[in-house]
Amino acid sequence: MLREAGVTQIRQEGTRSCVTLRREAIEARFPGLLPALLSAAVADGVGEHVTEREAGS
Repeated sequence: MLREAGVTQIRQEGTRSCVTLRREAIEARFPGLLPALLSAAVADGVGEHVTEREAGS
């Protein structure tokens, strides 16, 4: 559903599938959502496996 909505993309790395959020698409639809979620995750001490990368990284 998220891929069909245009907010994620999936790339294969060997046997793994890496799901990337399309930050611009999410920000356009839900301004401020990602920073709020990431801040809440840090405050709650969860999501250590989540990383932020610039586009093209």
